[in-house]
Amino acid sequence: MWVSRSTLRLGLLTHFLGRRPTDLLFKKSVVTFSHSNYLPNMAETNASVVAAWNKNIDKDGEYKRRASEFRNWIQPVAAKKPKLVDGTHEFAAWKGRYHLYVCYACPWAHRTLIMRKLKGLEDVISFNVVHYLLGKEGWSFDASYPGTTGDTINGRKYLREVYTSDVPGYASTVSVPVLYDKFNETIVNNESSEIIRMLNSEFNRFSATEEQAQLDFYPEALRKEIDELNDWIYTGINNGVYKSGFATRQEAHEKEVTALFACLDRVEDILSKNRYLTGDKITEADIRLYPTLVRFDPVYVCHFKCNLRRLKDYPNIWNYTKELYQIPAFGETTNLDHIKKHYFMSHESINPHRIVPIGPEVNYNEPHDRERL
Repeated sequence: MWVSRSTLRLGLLTHFLGRRPTDLLFKKSVVTFSHSNYLPNMAETNASVVAAWNKNIDKDGEYKRRASEFRNWIQPVAAKKPKLVDGTHEFAAWKGRYHLYVCYACPWAHRTLIMRKLKGLEDVISFNVVHYLLGKEGWSFDASYPGTTGDTINGRKYLREVYTSDVPGYASTVSVPVLYDKFNETIVNNESSEIIRMLNSEFNRFSATEEQAQLDFYPEALRKEIDELNDWIYTGINNGVYKSGFATRQEAHEKEVTALFACLDRVEDILSKNRYLTGDKITEADIRLYPTLVRFDPVYVCHFKCNLRRLKDYPNIWNYTKELYQIPAFGETTNLDHIKKHYFMSHESINPHRIVPIGPEVNYNEPHDRERL
């Protein structure tokens, strides 16, 4: 159900300030829509989708990902009320104030849902799920497909409207995840690596249990090791599958695929000695790697032609992925239906007929052997 922005703002202010600040209420128009079937207008999902990522292809046919642009940080400030001075927002950590816009198919958004659940923040930070199909207007809030929610905060039709409402005339990348401040009605951050660190440390007093509050997935003693892992895993694996799949020249593709599998070989070696990437406990590095691994055999092997080996051909990586999947925060946030349909139906230049393969058969609930380490 969509809640009007004025009603939501009133509720938040009442919660934060303990009174009804009717002088701050305002009215804004609401955009509503529906579709009779599960797909947005397919006529809107052709060349423009290709153009969205083709803008990031250089002269050598190599894919270059753009940096995120909203980089504010939430602080665990014990303030009594929000402060808005001269247009400068103070982002204090409060229960119910923040919201995530995500796509189940997106690996970058996936990591935020994992961290949210691991830290027991389900009742603290709400979220909406966009439609899996990336169309002409970008991410859609069409809620007709199972698992999608619409925009319950702003009532928007497309995610780009959330961006342009915050920054009029915004014409850069509209991406997920988005961490949104419901009180100030503004985007806080759209860089997943920073969002998960905020969720890890800034909302501890609101975690569902004390045990979850005490969990630290970026501990001081391991930060150097985690940062080093994140660096080469992002370049070679997280983004490596995209660089392989979006390459428009043979040389670029072969270069990136070779680098990708060299990094996977490196991970396989680490996991032959450690249960997790840094030892016997899950850290941020594992949370960042998992979304790519769980998509690898169902999507990247075929769609992005990353087919030198399957994940199943790496005994340690395969069992590690199954172990993580069987942890509720990982498995319950993994929606393979949205994942497969997004990739195979959104990238028309790669898969022009939008045929979604029925395979491969992948069972992440099979027993794993990671207890041996």
